[in-house]
Amino acid sequence: MAEGDPTPLGFTRTPTGGPGELAFRDGRPVFDGEPADLPVTAAAVVGLRPLDGLRVRWPEGRAGVRETISGLAAAGVPVYADEVPAWYKEAEPELAALLSAWAPGPRDPSVRSVSDLRREEHSLRLRRHALRAPVGRTAPKVSVVMSSKRPELLGTALAQIARQRHVEVEVLLGLHGVPASHPGVRGALESFPLPVTVVEADVATPFGEVLNRAAARAGGDEIAKWDDDDWYSPEHLSDLLMARAYSQADIVGTTAEFFYLEPLEVTVRRTDYTSEVWSDHVAGGTIFLARARFQEIGGFEGVARGVDAQFLKTAHAAGARIYRTQGLGYVLRRSLAAGHTWQLPLAHFLRVSANQWRGFRPSHILEAS
Repeated sequence: MAEGDPTPLGFTRTPTGGPGELAFRDGRPVFDGEPADLPVTAAAVVGLRPLDGLRVRWPEGRAGVRETISGLAAAGVPVYADEVPAWYKEAEPELAALLSAWAPGPRDPSVRSVSDLRREEHSLRLRRHALRAPVGRTAPKVSVVMSSKRPELLGTALAQIARQRHVEVEVLLGLHGVPASHPGVRGALESFPLPVTVVEADVATPFGEVLNRAAARAGGDEIAKWDDDDWYSPEHLSDLLMARAYSQADIVGTTAEFFYLEPLEVTVRRTDYTSEVWSDHVAGGTIFLARARFQEIGGFEGVARGVDAQFLKTAHAAGARIYRTQGLGYVLRRSLAAGHTWQLPLAHFLRVSANQWRGFRPSHILEAS
């Protein structure tokens, strides 16, 4: 993207203002009473971030309308419309449907956080429409690197990889202390329809070394780390590709926002980590970068714990720019602390959560069945 083009950078998760209005005057947009120029720029969007949304007041003419709405969609500004004229539906059928599918929710504090979540989901759908690579362009090849010592989770993990959209995928699977002949492994691999390379390592091999051995076999342009016990949306990889394209970052990843606390059968959401920002931290199970850059950084360190954090620390020290995008399509599973390389008790997640729900309650973006 060109410098100054609108992007989701700086998206405000919790707005402080009410709905605004998008009007037009002589083919130029007027944002909540303030005239602006075309094309829409990143600078022009800054003042719209605190608004709950921007309702379209359709002009009699058509000049500047499509360009303006597309620019706002690229920035993730929650644009919406009560009704959409026929000419716009014909010109922009998908975007027209999105505009009329959402409106700001109530400002009652007791339900505000859920309203904000629905608003952010709408914003993401607008971004995808505006920023995704055109249909027909060759899909990038992504090498998904995953280590597992739990055959019972492999089937679900591989099924989520198989449903990824808008990308070509291969899997580099590091089996950590589990043989490829294990019935659970064999069954999961037999039903997986995409290319997969299996690397076996004994249980004494450090986790980081298992990941490195798998990543060394990658043939894609991109490297994506994947955790076998978490949940990912069908557009997880394409969302990360999109985020790297508009941010021009070396490494992208999501926020660690949604957690399923398995022993308690509770889903929590934490919002203390902002998204659409430059950072030195992203969720470890979502690290995404070009394979060439991964090799320049030196790969994962051969340690048993803290592999993701150490990789990001090394990358940051080497000058890599790290961008943290939205985490709506990612849910981390948490069992008892002893079962994870990330050692935090369940009580910690309850303490820092902004929302708690009974059962498995991800964002709509996950498209959970």
